[in-house]
Amino acid sequence: MAFVPEVDKNSYIFPDPNGADYDGLVAWGDDLEVERILSAYRSGIFPWFNEEDPVLWWSPNPRLVLYLDDLKVSKSLKKSIKKFEVRFDTNFETVMRSCGDMRRDKEGTWVTEELIEKYVEIHKRGVAHSVETYYEGELVGGLYGLVIGNIFCGESMFAKKSDASKVAFYHLIQRLKKQNFSMVDCQIPTDHLKSLGAIEISRKKFLRKLKKALDKPSNF
Repeated sequence: MAFVPEVDKNSYIFPDPNGADYDGLVAWGDDLEVERILSAYRSGIFPWFNEEDPVLWWSPNPRLVLYLDDLKVSKSLKKSIKKFEVRFDTNFETVMRSCGDMRRDKEGTWVTEELIEKYVEIHKRGVAHSVETYYEGELVGGLYGLVIGNIFCGESMFAKKSDASKVAFYHLIQRLKKQNFSMVDCQIPTDHLKSLGAIEISRKKFLRKLKKALDKPSNF
Protein backbone atom coordinates (compact mmCIF):
# COMPACT_ATOMS: atom_id res chain seq x y z
CA MET A 1 0.00 0.00 0.00
CA ALA A 2 1.45 3.36 -1.05
CA PHE A 3 2.14 6.03 1.55
CA VAL A 4 -0.14 9.06 1.00
CA PRO A 5 1.39 12.31 2.31
CA GLU A 6 -0.38 15.24 3.89
CA VAL A 7 -0.29 18.45 1.84
CA ASP A 8 2.53 20.80 2.74
CA LYS A 9 0.81 23.90 4.16
CA ASN A 10 3.98 25.93 3.57
CA SER A 11 4.04 25.21 -0.16
CA TYR A 12 1.59 24.97 -3.04
CA ILE A 13 3.65 22.26 -4.72
CA PHE A 14 2.00 18.82 -4.76
CA PRO A 15 3.69 15.44 -4.81
CA ASP A 16 4.22 13.87 -8.24
CA PRO A 17 0.78 12.49 -9.27
CA ASN A 18 2.54 9.47 -10.79
CA GLY A 19 3.28 8.47 -7.20
CA ALA A 20 -0.41 8.25 -6.31
CA ASP A 21 -1.71 5.11 -4.64
CA TYR A 22 -3.61 2.42 -6.57
CA ASP A 23 -6.89 4.37 -6.40
CA GLY A 24 -5.29 7.63 -7.55
CA LEU A 25 -4.99 9.37 -4.17
CA VAL A 26 -2.05 11.80 -4.23
CA ALA A 27 -2.32 13.63 -0.90
CA TRP A 28 -4.70 14.60 1.88
CA GLY A 29 -5.24 17.73 3.93
CA ASP A 30 -7.88 20.35 4.65
CA ASP A 31 -6.04 23.36 3.25
CA LEU A 32 -8.43 24.63 0.55
CA GLU A 33 -6.68 27.88 -0.34
CA VAL A 34 -7.51 29.16 -3.83
CA GLU A 35 -3.88 29.10 -4.93
CA ARG A 36 -3.55 25.51 -3.73
CA ILE A 37 -6.64 24.48 -5.66
CA LEU A 38 -5.33 26.10 -8.85
CA SER A 39 -1.90 24.54 -8.34
CA ALA A 40 -3.56 21.16 -8.02
CA TYR A 41 -5.40 21.47 -11.33
CA ARG A 42 -2.24 22.64 -13.08
CA SER A 43 -0.60 19.46 -11.74
CA GLY A 44 -3.37 17.14 -12.94
CA ILE A 45 -4.85 16.82 -9.43
CA PHE A 46 -8.29 17.72 -8.07
CA PRO A 47 -10.07 17.67 -4.67
CA TRP A 48 -12.77 15.04 -4.13
CA PHE A 49 -14.07 13.93 -0.74
CA ASN A 50 -17.14 13.36 1.41
CA GLU A 51 -18.37 16.02 3.80
CA GLU A 52 -17.19 14.14 6.89
CA ASP A 53 -13.72 13.32 5.48
CA PRO A 54 -10.55 15.39 5.21
CA VAL A 55 -9.93 16.95 1.79
CA LEU A 56 -8.53 14.27 -0.51
CA TRP A 57 -6.49 15.15 -3.61
CA TRP A 58 -6.72 12.80 -6.60
CA SER A 59 -5.11 12.01 -9.95
CA PRO A 60 -6.81 8.82 -11.15
CA ASN A 61 -5.40 6.28 -13.55
CA PRO A 62 -7.04 5.87 -16.01
CA ARG A 63 -8.40 9.37 -16.56
CA LEU A 64 -11.66 10.06 -18.37
CA VAL A 65 -11.47 12.72 -21.10
CA LEU A 66 -13.63 13.85 -23.99
CA TYR A 67 -12.02 15.01 -27.21
CA LEU A 68 -14.37 17.65 -28.56
CA ASP A 69 -15.01 16.04 -31.94
CA ASP A 70 -16.00 12.78 -30.23
CA LEU A 71 -19.16 14.13 -28.60
CA LYS A 72 -22.06 11.75 -29.28
CA VAL A 73 -25.41 13.44 -29.84
CA SER A 74 -28.33 11.02 -29.83
CA LYS A 75 -31.59 11.66 -31.65
CA SER A 76 -33.36 12.29 -28.37
CA LEU A 77 -30.71 14.78 -27.30
CA LYS A 78 -31.04 16.64 -30.61
CA LYS A 79 -34.72 17.11 -29.83
CA SER A 80 -34.03 18.20 -26.26
CA ILE A 81 -31.53 20.85 -27.35
CA LYS A 82 -34.41 22.89 -28.77
CA LYS A 83 -36.40 22.77 -25.51
CA PHE A 84 -34.03 24.70 -23.27
CA GLU A 85 -32.55 28.16 -23.01
CA VAL A 86 -28.83 28.06 -22.30
CA ARG A 87 -26.74 30.71 -20.54
CA PHE A 88 -23.12 30.91 -19.47
CA ASP A 89 -21.77 32.29 -16.20
CA THR A 90 -24.97 33.96 -15.03
CA ASN A 91 -25.70 31.73 -12.01
CA PHE A 92 -22.45 30.05 -11.03
CA GLU A 93 -23.02 29.67 -7.29
CA THR A 94 -26.54 28.32 -7.72
CA VAL A 95 -25.31 25.74 -10.23
CA MET A 96 -22.63 24.64 -7.79
CA ARG A 97 -25.09 24.40 -4.91
CA SER A 98 -27.54 22.44 -7.06
CA CYS A 99 -24.80 19.95 -7.98
CA GLY A 100 -24.01 19.54 -4.30
CA ASP A 101 -27.66 19.13 -3.28
CA MET A 102 -28.29 16.37 -5.81
CA ARG A 103 -25.28 14.37 -4.59
CA ARG A 104 -26.02 15.02 -0.93
CA ASP A 105 -29.41 13.38 -1.43
CA LYS A 106 -27.71 10.25 -2.83
CA GLU A 107 -24.33 9.43 -1.33
CA GLY A 108 -22.95 12.63 0.14
CA THR A 109 -21.07 15.46 -1.49
CA TRP A 110 -17.72 17.20 -1.57
CA VAL A 111 -19.44 20.50 -2.47
CA THR A 112 -19.13 21.99 1.01
CA GLU A 113 -19.72 25.60 2.02
CA GLU A 114 -15.97 26.21 2.10
CA LEU A 115 -15.50 24.70 -1.35
CA ILE A 116 -18.34 26.82 -2.74
CA GLU A 117 -16.74 29.94 -1.29
CA LYS A 118 -13.37 29.11 -2.87
CA TYR A 119 -14.76 28.19 -6.29
CA VAL A 120 -16.90 31.33 -6.37
CA GLU A 121 -13.68 33.28 -5.86
CA ILE A 122 -12.06 31.29 -8.68
CA HIS A 123 -15.10 32.09 -10.82
CA LYS A 124 -14.67 35.81 -10.08
CA ARG A 125 -11.09 35.47 -11.31
CA GLY A 126 -12.44 34.23 -14.64
CA VAL A 127 -11.09 30.69 -14.25
CA ALA A 128 -14.21 28.77 -13.16
CA HIS A 129 -17.33 28.80 -15.33
CA SER A 130 -20.88 27.52 -15.41
CA VAL A 131 -23.23 26.46 -18.18
CA GLU A 132 -26.91 26.69 -17.27
CA THR A 133 -30.10 25.31 -18.82
CA TYR A 134 -33.45 26.99 -18.22
CA TYR A 135 -36.96 25.78 -18.93
CA GLU A 136 -39.75 28.37 -18.84
CA GLY A 137 -37.39 30.70 -17.01
CA GLU A 138 -36.44 28.19 -14.28
CA LEU A 139 -32.92 26.86 -13.81
CA VAL A 140 -33.30 23.10 -14.32
CA GLY A 141 -29.80 21.90 -15.12
CA GLY A 142 -26.20 22.83 -15.63
CA LEU A 143 -22.55 22.15 -14.97
CA TYR A 144 -19.43 23.92 -13.77
CA GLY A 145 -15.68 23.52 -14.15
CA LEU A 146 -12.33 25.24 -14.49
CA VAL A 147 -10.27 26.37 -17.47
CA ILE A 148 -6.66 25.21 -17.26
CA GLY A 149 -4.71 26.15 -20.38
CA ASN A 150 -6.87 24.90 -23.24
CA ILE A 151 -8.51 22.13 -21.21
CA PHE A 152 -11.90 22.48 -19.51
CA CYS A 153 -11.82 20.56 -16.23
CA GLY A 154 -15.40 19.47 -15.64
CA GLU A 155 -16.37 19.28 -11.98
CA SER A 156 -20.02 18.36 -11.66
CA MET A 157 -23.43 18.60 -13.32
CA PHE A 158 -27.05 18.39 -12.26
CA ALA A 159 -30.46 18.00 -13.88
CA LYS A 160 -33.94 18.58 -12.50
CA LYS A 161 -35.47 17.86 -15.90
CA SER A 162 -34.61 15.08 -18.36
CA ASP A 163 -31.58 15.88 -20.57
CA ALA A 164 -31.04 19.29 -18.94
CA SER A 165 -27.43 18.55 -18.00
CA LYS A 166 -26.73 16.88 -21.35
CA VAL A 167 -27.92 20.00 -23.17
CA ALA A 168 -25.59 22.11 -21.02
CA PHE A 169 -22.75 19.73 -21.89
CA TYR A 170 -23.58 19.95 -25.60
CA HIS A 171 -23.42 23.75 -25.56
CA LEU A 172 -20.22 23.64 -23.52
CA ILE A 173 -18.57 21.56 -26.25
CA GLN A 174 -19.72 23.95 -28.98
CA ARG A 175 -18.20 26.91 -27.14
CA LEU A 176 -14.95 25.06 -26.45
CA LYS A 177 -14.61 24.22 -30.13
CA LYS A 178 -14.98 27.86 -31.11
CA GLN A 179 -12.32 28.87 -28.58
CA ASN A 180 -9.79 26.21 -29.69
CA PHE A 181 -9.86 24.07 -26.57
CA SER A 182 -8.38 20.60 -26.85
CA MET A 183 -10.62 18.51 -24.60
CA VAL A 184 -12.71 18.18 -21.45
CA ASP A 185 -11.16 16.52 -18.42
CA CYS A 186 -14.01 14.39 -17.09
CA GLN A 187 -11.84 13.04 -14.26
CA ILE A 188 -13.51 9.87 -12.95
CA PRO A 189 -14.82 7.27 -15.46
CA THR A 190 -18.62 7.05 -15.50
CA ASP A 191 -21.01 5.27 -17.87
CA HIS A 192 -22.97 8.49 -18.30
CA LEU A 193 -20.03 10.44 -19.69
CA LYS A 194 -18.82 7.47 -21.73
CA SER A 195 -22.23 7.42 -23.42
CA LEU A 196 -21.51 11.00 -24.55
CA GLY A 197 -18.20 10.01 -26.11
CA ALA A 198 -15.68 10.26 -23.27
CA ILE A 199 -12.83 7.73 -23.23
CA GLU A 200 -10.25 6.53 -20.72
CA ILE A 201 -6.57 7.39 -21.16
CA SER A 202 -3.59 6.69 -18.93
CA ARG A 203 -2.54 9.18 -16.29
CA LYS A 204 0.83 9.62 -18.00
CA LYS A 205 -0.83 10.45 -21.31
CA PHE A 206 -3.16 12.91 -19.60
CA LEU A 207 -0.29 14.63 -17.82
CA ARG A 208 1.59 15.00 -21.13
CA LYS A 209 -1.46 16.60 -22.71
CA LEU A 210 -1.94 18.85 -19.69
CA LYS A 211 1.65 20.08 -19.91
CA LYS A 212 1.07 21.09 -23.54
CA ALA A 213 -2.31 22.63 -22.68
CA LEU A 214 -0.74 24.96 -20.13
CA ASP A 215 1.25 26.58 -22.96
CA LYS A 216 -1.94 27.19 -24.97
CA PRO A 217 -4.26 29.28 -22.80
CA SER A 218 -7.76 29.66 -24.23
CA ASN A 219 -10.43 32.26 -23.57
CA PHE A 220 -13.70 30.70 -22.42
